[in-house]
Amino acid sequence: MAIKANLTIDQGTDFVVTIDVEDFNDVPFDLTGYSVAAQMRKNYAATSAITFDARQLGAAGQIVLELTSTQTSDIEPGRYLYDVEITDQIGKITRVIEGIATVTPGITRI
Repeated sequence: MAIKANLTIDQGTDFVVTIDVEDFNDVPFDLTGYSVAAQMRKNYAATSAITFDARQLGAAGQIVLELTSTQTSDIEPGRYLYDVEITDQIGKITRVIEGIATVTPGITRI
């Protein structure tokens, strides 16, 4: 079962978040050899998605999600749904985290 966590993304800024993945004993889960995918969508049925640059940090049990300022500038402010999935070497997919991503509007124009 995926952990629930909400994100706040400031429009027009670089976004980076590190997620700690742990096993049932609260020990960092070794992600070596796993691939990571993460997207956000306006709702479950939406056909268009915003894809995070997602990477795992191996034995550290961490996943890093990133969006550039250019990418966040192109996102309409509002509420989105997101999740992060890992895939092992034999193709088993596990959702590790999911929640609401709120994009807040930018004010400063340079």
